[in-house]
Amino acid sequence: MALSDRRATMPRAALPTVLAVGAWLKNTACLLVAGEPRWSAVHGDLSDPAACTGLEASVCQLLAMHGRSIAAVAHDLHPDFFSTQLAVEFAAKLGVPAIGVQHHHAHIAAVVAEHGIEGPVIGLALDGVGLGTDGAAWGGELLWVQGSQWARLGHLQPLALPGGDRAAREPWRMAASALHVLGRGEEISCRFAPTVGASMAGGVQQMLERGLNCPFTSSTGRWFDAAAGALGLCLHQTDEAQAAIALESGAQRWLAQHQHPKTDPLPGASVDAHNRLVLGGLLAHLFDLPEAHRDQAAAGFHLALADALADWAIRAATSRGSRTVCLGGGCFFNRILCERVTARLQAAGLAVFRPIDKGCGDAGLALGQAWVAAQQLVTHPRQDSPEKEIEPCV
Repeated sequence: MALSDRRATMPRAALPTVLAVGAWLKNTACLLVAGEPRWSAVHGDLSDPAACTGLEASVCQLLAMHGRSIAAVAHDLHPDFFSTQLAVEFAAKLGVPAIGVQHHHAHIAAVVAEHGIEGPVIGLALDGVGLGTDGAAWGGELLWVQGSQWARLGHLQPLALPGGDRAAREPWRMAASALHVLGRGEEISCRFAPTVGASMAGGVQQMLERGLNCPFTSSTGRWFDAAAGALGLCLHQTDEAQAAIALESGAQRWLAQHQHPKTDPLPGASVDAHNRLVLGGLLAHLFDLPEAHRDQAAAGFHLALADALADWAIRAATSRGSRTVCLGGGCFFNRILCERVTARLQAAGLAVFRPIDKGCGDAGLALGQAWVAAQQLVTHPRQDSPEKEIEPCV
């Protein structure tokens, strides 16, 4: 079932003019004028000095083209991003506030802004990583959003990142982390030693046992990595989302031959008392399947995860009295996940929206940053600090 095609005109009320500088990946700047975005070119990842130079030039160009003063400069919460530092610098020069906007709030706000949605929405923000208000790495977030107000209603079960950022490049480490969560950590060395070496596998097992250099993340992307690693589809990735793409490709092969898959082929996802979506059980049997069943398991993982996410959002929408769900974050580039979640939500009578113009990844994040900052300034005209999450209602 297709997503809603309703494209409401973006509100043109007298919102403040705000410049937003995006985040780190697929960086794009945006100037919000009378509720309408004026975009820069896509600069790419800010690990490239040329992209940083391009962003700075774009900011100057957007300001020059506007020709009038702006009310604020919006940016990601991460203090080490070049975009954040540039925002603070320009805000100081212009004598306006620099407003930090949480990454996943910005993802959902971008959908709200693009479609001109009014009233509160439930947001599913699923991606690789974004800094949370608690300083942790988020990426599997269930949110309530209304303008500049928002609350984190729940998140995916956290997984440890053995070796920190390195775990995001080596899916076998995420699979090892999943084994640890399942209470099967003693299997890590023998399972992965043949492919990564006994010393490396043993070292990761010890890191997880001792909790050394193992920060936690609620990232949906890392759960996809864990599933791909568990099935042996990708142990090391050299390209972004390589493991997730391999997992989706396997699922697509199986689904192409099975037009009516079971509703819940891989039971194991559940919601705990803290409204965390627990996925450990979903991966439990992926570690022991023969190669001939890998595509079916990949499909089962996709379908069960999508159904669990949709049910989670439906419960939130019911409890919050909202009939609208917004989907944001790069994981929704996954066609199986996006279509399945959308179909389940629409079957429950909910309106579903996702970004169109810039896609669901970080290329469109600046619009959400600008929108949140503009709404915040209407309520608090000189807010020179990061946004604050409101306390979620029980």
